[in-house]
Amino acid sequence: MIRNRTLASALCTAAALLGVAVVPASAQTSTVANAPAAATSCYGGAKTLTYHYQAAAKEYGTYTTSSRCNDINLRLITDEPGVFLDACVVFVDHTTKCNNGDAYTTHGTEWGTVATDVKDGTHFVLRVHAYDIDAQNVTFQIAY
Repeated sequence: MIRNRTLASALCTAAALLGVAVVPASAQTSTVANAPAAATSCYGGAKTLTYHYQAAAKEYGTYTTSSRCNDINLRLITDEPGVFLDACVVFVDHTTKCNNGDAYTTHGTEWGTVATDVKDGTHFVLRVHAYDIDAQNVTFQIAY
């Protein structure tokens, strides 16, 4: 019994010196369980759209941001490797130009941010154009 206490004390001291927090298993489970819920609340309301290749940029919307997401996010849904779309957001109540210095960002199959820290109730259109000619008919999602 004394050896177990000594070992436990030594482990706690070592953890404290290393800056490692010892979290009970029940707390770890609830933290992990809550992480996907936060992501689901934003991405779970994603809209699915399709881009058809054209020379000029195409606009989608007007959409209104909500408290569901803090950012405007985009991802491609495609099985074709090497297909990307360039996107930007136009905050239509304030300008006709894209956010981020009127620059586009390139997006693939992972969720990526088109605009960050957008206030709830903001009106915007999503402006998209092909990264290259491989982007003929591309299905994608936006979450906002």
